[in-house]
Amino acid sequence: MKLYTLIIGAAIALSACSEGNGEASTDANDEQMGDTTSLVLESGLQVDVYEKGDGILPQMGQKVSVHYKGMLENGQVFDESYGRGEPITFQIGVGQVIPGWDKGIGQLSKGAKAKLTIPSNLAYGPQERPGIPANSTLIFEVEVMDIQDGPKPIAHESWSTDGLELKTTQSGLQYYIIEEGNGAKTEPGKIVSVHYHGMLEDGTKFDSSFERGEPIEFPLGVGQVIPGWDEGISLLNVGTKAKLVIPSHLAYGERGAGGVIPPNATLVFDVEIVAVK
Repeated sequence: MKLYTLIIGAAIALSACSEGNGEASTDANDEQMGDTTSLVLESGLQVDVYEKGDGILPQMGQKVSVHYKGMLENGQVFDESYGRGEPITFQIGVGQVIPGWDKGIGQLSKGAKAKLTIPSNLAYGPQERPGIPANSTLIFEVEVMDIQDGPKPIAHESWSTDGLELKTTQSGLQYYIIEEGNGAKTEPGKIVSVHYHGMLEDGTKFDSSFERGEPIEFPLGVGQVIPGWDEGISLLNVGTKAKLVIPSHLAYGERGAGGVIPPNATLVFDVEIVAVK
């Protein structure tokens, strides 16, 4: 699925975060600079802490709210939350943000203010993003506003389609109705809330909102998700459970995604429509 912002959803399955994210800083790179504590992790991420906060680091799966300003090395701003008046909130350590954020925010407690200098390999690498050239080092000024316990994971096994009718649309999208819902119809432009479990054709899981315990929300039909999702979700009502079989040209095509979705991959999603707003 495409990004909701330049940060959220940038990676799919990343290493967990705990105290220090499992990374050590070397004594040579961990030093006091006036009122600033500066450290460099083994990955090359640099964290300059201006205010330390309450000292309690976030744990994997907790929800963290962060205000930020994102810049290139030349100081050009490409995104920031302050102008929108609302911090972003994400679960830490589960791949909802770029690796440099999972690792960097994992070093900060509630109330902390810091600068993250994120090397390209922990950001977008050779991929270009709006306002971000390929292979860019990114700099974020961040402020951790809140840390809360995250939602509880929901166990999920791939739904069986035995005895169910396989339907095919003109685009090539295929789908099974696992359980018909009787709630509101999804419509383009409305905000839909969806639980999902994403797999390759061989059953290999690459992402799951059930495991995070929280559905995703997005406006339907405006290109914020892959075309197969915009089309497939638009066929369903609230309460419906379905399996979408999305051909490559309605997913990530030749480029693949996240290092876990190969080029030209057909994707399979168990989806449940939770709400329409």
